Amino acid sequence: MPLPALPMRLDPDQLAALSAILRFGSFEAAARALNVTSPAISQRIKALEDRVGAPLILRGSPCTATEAGRHVTRHADQVAQLEAHLARELGHRPEARPIRIALNADSLATWFPAALARTDGMLFDLEVDDQAHSDTWLREGAVSAAVTARSTPVQGCDCYPLGALMYVATASPGFAARWFPDGVTAQALAQAPMLVFNQKDRLQHEWMAQFCEASPATPIHRIPSTTGFVEAALHGLGWGLNPAELVEPLIKSGALVAIGGEAARMGTPLHWQVSRLLAPALEPLTRAIRAQARLRLRGL
Repeated sequence: MPLPALPMRLDPDQLAALSAILRFGSFEAAARALNVTSPAISQRIKALEDRVGAPLILRGSPCTATEAGRHVTRHADQVAQLEAHLARELGHRPEARPIRIALNADSLATWFPAALARTDGMLFDLEVDDQAHSDTWLREGAVSAAVTARSTPVQGCDCYPLGALMYVATASPGFAARWFPDGVTAQALAQAPMLVFNQKDRLQHEWMAQFCEASPATPIHRIPSTTGFVEAALHGLGWGLNPAELVEPLIKSGALVAIGGEAARMGTPLHWQVSRLLAPALEPLTRAIRAQARLRLRGL
């Protein structure tokens, strides 16, 4: 039996409670953020679940959204951003509501913060994921925009090419002398410890396939930090691909070497995808991101 028609008049305090629980992970943290009691948060969620006729929260540590909860949260975030945009157009200072964005860690460690700093009156809630997977956050409605490797628009989104983030395969001079005395060969790569960010990170494998025509099984260190990646290379823990702008000064000083040579640089194309519904409200952010990308990324 189909559910009855649902007029779209949802209580803003109830929507704020739902968003706060998912943002901060618990009813107690949401209550602190909204300056109310935990029972008040529970009452609001119960009333909202009754209103939409479906459970919205999976209780746990942290609390997560059900499928219905994701839909309602996306609606709440979109309404909040559209209302903030209207307030700005009318000359008012809007109530700050974080804009959720998914992006890769290396963009966050290099060019992206400068773009955020060129916006005014916006708050940001960033989710870090591999550029090959950040579009999933958009498809699931968990974010309003994403920096992603995907070049075709996610359904309901506008897509803008940004440029390529350039990488250099680097290692300490001592590591290179020990593991690559005869150059970077498939045999040497199979034995030399390699750095990867996490289980999603395929960048080093792509580099080996592109420049060495090999992709051997290698000993791996997992280092889930952009700065940690650089530090691990500096201390001779392994070799890996680092953003060129982070390691160029270290290469010039001799602290690191480009193990494949300067010609063996690899670019990762990036794109900005933003919800079409929110595109007018987020236009200042999109403009700032595209401008910064033109300065810091290599053209596609």
